[in-house]
Amino acid sequence: MKSQQPITVYTTDWCPYCVRAKMLLKKKGWDFQEINVEGDAEKRAWLVQTTGRRTVPQIFIGDTPVGGFDDINALDRRGELERLVMTGG
Repeated sequence: MKSQQPITVYTTDWCPYCVRAKMLLKKKGWDFQEINVEGDAEKRAWLVQTTGRRTVPQIFIGDTPVGGFDDINALDRRGELERLVMTGG
């Protein structure tokens, strides 16, 4: 049986790409944790250090940063997103 890797989406309040990323994940039926980094300088600094990017959303599958909406959308179009998210079986 396949199981889902944990997905974490780092967002801010007024980010259209964050909305699109969450819509894509919901459409797939996957659970995810949303962490809003609006006004959280420490968490934003951690994101930049970890991902090398200053933009949101930043999406992690398990402990691996996979990028933002454009990145997961491209992975989905290539048929690679589900392989990254679903494990086992």
